[in-house]
Amino acid sequence: MLRHEFQPGRLVGGICLTTAGALYLGDLRGLWEIPWFTAIPLAVGGLFLAGVTTALTRAVRRRSGAEDEKV
Repeated sequence: MLRHEFQPGRLVGGICLTTAGALYLGDLRGLWEIPWFTAIPLAVGGLFLAGVTTALTRAVRRRSGAEDEKV
């Protein structure tokens, strides 16, 4: 199996969007009440955090020269 590069920005974005989905699934099943507009801050905030994480990861990798040593 080919190995791929770890991308923490995608991980953060995926966790935030999965959390939004889990919250609305709980609302659908009647476990709690979630306002309809909750998805907007979760999605936008998650995408913002994913972008910041990606930028930081890229800066760290560029500074350490890790991108030059791709296998």
